[in-house]
Amino acid sequence: MGMYTYEDNSILRIIVHWIVDIAVVISFAWFLVFGYLNQTIVNGHSMSPVLEADDMCLVDRISYSVGDPERFDIVLFERGDTGQANIKRVIGLPGETVQIQNGAVYINGQQLVDERIGHISLAGIAENPVVLREGEYFLLGDNADSSEDSRFANIGNVPRESIRGRIWFRIRPLDELGFIE
Repeated sequence: MGMYTYEDNSILRIIVHWIVDIAVVISFAWFLVFGYLNQTIVNGHSMSPVLEADDMCLVDRISYSVGDPERFDIVLFERGDTGQANIKRVIGLPGETVQIQNGAVYINGQQLVDERIGHISLAGIAENPVVLREGEYFLLGDNADSSEDSRFANIGNVPRESIRGRIWFRIRPLDELGFIE
């Protein structure tokens, strides 16, 4: 009789281990889906050629809950004027001064040189120095001539709390599948 009790205890132990394993897998999947695998679809051509209209991308929401956006990150943010989600690249960081002169971006008086930033025809409000306060970011579209971004008063400096996450991986179209720089 003691042998059956030991066997029942062993079966119960196996069942409990299975339940714990399944709970861990479900928790990990939930963490991935709600933390890293939020999706967004690119609207328009403001981030061309890196992102094109109708590209589907994954949004990393977790990185910015433990850290802050960095220069050149591509971010999903909520516009203050419309509440609409947009995708742009971080150019200016809190405490910096951004200015656009002669088609080039200057950060604290130094020209920002990067192949992702082309000639900018319209400086907008950044024709004059734009000072970023604590928790504010200056965002630009890679295709500046077709982008409504921080150069325009209706968007302006973007508060940290409006930035929803970092665009990090393209899942559609399949021939462009991969990490985004």
